[in-house]
Amino acid sequence: MNREDYLTLMKSKVTNKNLQKHMLATEAILRDLAPRFSGEIEEWGLAGLLHDIDYENTATNPEKHGIEGVEFLSQYELPKYVLDAISRHPGQDKLLTNLDQALYAADPLTGLIVACALIHPTKKLNAIDTLFIRNRFNEKSFAKGASREQISTCHLLGLELEEFISLGLAAMQGIATELGL
Repeated sequence: MNREDYLTLMKSKVTNKNLQKHMLATEAILRDLAPRFSGEIEEWGLAGLLHDIDYENTATNPEKHGIEGVEFLSQYELPKYVLDAISRHPGQDKLLTNLDQALYAADPLTGLIVACALIHPTKKLNAIDTLFIRNRFNEKSFAKGASREQISTCHLLGLELEEFISLGLAAMQGIATELGL
């Protein structure tokens, strides 16, 4: 299967359009991060694209999130380390690889960036910058679902928070049309 096949698969399993966009945004960030860590761009991207494939099914049973996704995805030709990252991204298991850590930190970053874009008068990703996002990062009542603690684990990858936010924003701006932002 190629990326387009996995995209079709994801859209067949995930009906919520905002969740689909979140998964696309996570994919974009991981694709951009992969070369920094000698990762395979396509494989890292697939981890982002598929990481929440079971989210709608496990919303009422969050301890199964990631596990059910991997059980389903195991029938496809995905590398074990990609499946491991998907199973570990909810944070219930120890993060062992750079991909594990990157997915864990990028997951909530997408929500923070989208929330920042949505409060801007233009509602466009290209209208915001790292400073704008960084300032909102410190507002505890803003985008409460975007775990600042989880985003901050980017330091475990050797990335400063501002750099990580900047990388995430640039990746998402690269697919702004797909995200509708």
